[in-house]
Amino acid sequence: MPTNQQAPWSAIILAAGEGTRMKSSRPKVLHTIAGRPLISWVVQTALEAGAARCLVVVGHGRAEVEREVVEAFGARVEVVLQPEQRGTGDAVRCALESDPTLSGRVVVLYGDCPLIPSGFIDVLLDASRAAKASLGLATANLAVPEGYGRILRDAEGAVVRIVEDRDCSDEERKINEVNPGLYDIDAAFLRNAIGQLTPDNAQGQLYLTDVVELAARRGSVATVAGDMADLIGVNDQRDLAICAARARRRIAESLAEKGVAITDLDSLYVDADCEVEGGASLGAQVHLRGRCVVREGASIDVGCVLTDVVVEANALVLPYSVATDSSIGEGASVGPFSHLRPQSELGPRSKVGNFSETKKTTLGEGSKVNHLAYVGDGVIGKGANIGAGTIFCNYDGEQKHTTVIGDDVFIGSDTQLVAPVTVGRGAYIASGTTVTRDVPEDSLAVGRAKQQNKKGYAARLRARLRRKKEP
Repeated sequence: MPTNQQAPWSAIILAAGEGTRMKSSRPKVLHTIAGRPLISWVVQTALEAGAARCLVVVGHGRAEVEREVVEAFGARVEVVLQPEQRGTGDAVRCALESDPTLSGRVVVLYGDCPLIPSGFIDVLLDASRAAKASLGLATANLAVPEGYGRILRDAEGAVVRIVEDRDCSDEERKINEVNPGLYDIDAAFLRNAIGQLTPDNAQGQLYLTDVVELAARRGSVATVAGDMADLIGVNDQRDLAICAARARRRIAESLAEKGVAITDLDSLYVDADCEVEGGASLGAQVHLRGRCVVREGASIDVGCVLTDVVVEANALVLPYSVATDSSIGEGASVGPFSHLRPQSELGPRSKVGNFSETKKTTLGEGSKVNHLAYVGDGVIGKGANIGAGTIFCNYDGEQKHTTVIGDDVFIGSDTQLVAPVTVGRGAYIASGTTVTRDVPEDSLAVGRAKQQNKKGYAARLRARLRRKKEP
């Protein structure tokens, strides 16, 4: 069992690099997987593993990275500046110099390694302490180790040093055991070792990996083998996509384990900050983005995309519906092919049907917008029926205006309501009406041209049109 909770330790997270291989103006550690920036995944892992302190070293894109970690974690993180990007060893030096009193064990993580399980940090800490090692090191084996530093061992199998990929000889390049970039180091030893680093390498930088050789000379290196699927770092867009797929799969499997019915584990996209209760159902190609909440008994069918949406118990979201920053009440129904734009609030057992769109609208309990309607800037009471083709005309070219529909109102098909306008409780609006004035309670509003039937006119019209076609 892990024992690290009994001995406080600190985390140093390296997030200063530019990440040129990403070919993006955005700092590498701010690229996202499952809705969360890479750096936030790493900080969260360190905190979950029990870090007493978490120091994040920033450099390239300093302001953006600092803003992200402070907004996400507040006082639980300390931000340290690396003024010049002179290598990982220099980044750790900056962190240590920011607090000369830092002591105990220090876990060093890279800000672009988002999938490390917090439990693996426990294992590394325990291995280092059991061996009384100055330095603990995670390793992994890769069939194609290109891009990673190689672990060099002596004839007895003890670690001698790490050679970065760019500095490898031809023989060293054949080594499959690599350094993923996760260390547990005694703080006192680390301070001394950092002071001995030199930029004698292909990149002219201070390598943190050279600290391993200094520890090895003391016979004080412990290693723990890990799975590269957990330890993979993000160097380019391909790596980012691989990590994103693995994160999605982990999230899907975790939801299935808690009782969420999932049609297809591989096509489910659920962001890390979403909450789905056991007993809910998620169809294939469902996307839950941002901070969605899906309650027990709710069902979200194939192809739906929800962002920052609360779906209450037993609600039904039918195929290919889109909703953003909205709430769907208990037992309510949405779709298929519905669009809930921001601030749509659907009451219990209400319905927004196929090819209907809502925006900044409250729909009362049991009310229905069944099909082919646009309902924007509306306040709709209980038990109302909004007929097919109804349009809330909410925009006058300068401002948006509100349409208020009382309880138990019936609005016929192909009705236009020109806001601002109020329809009183129990009123009826005849099909095809354009409503421009308030309608009192229990009244009937009719506003359409009087129908005329011209007997025989259609036959005469057809004959005339045929004559025009004759040569």
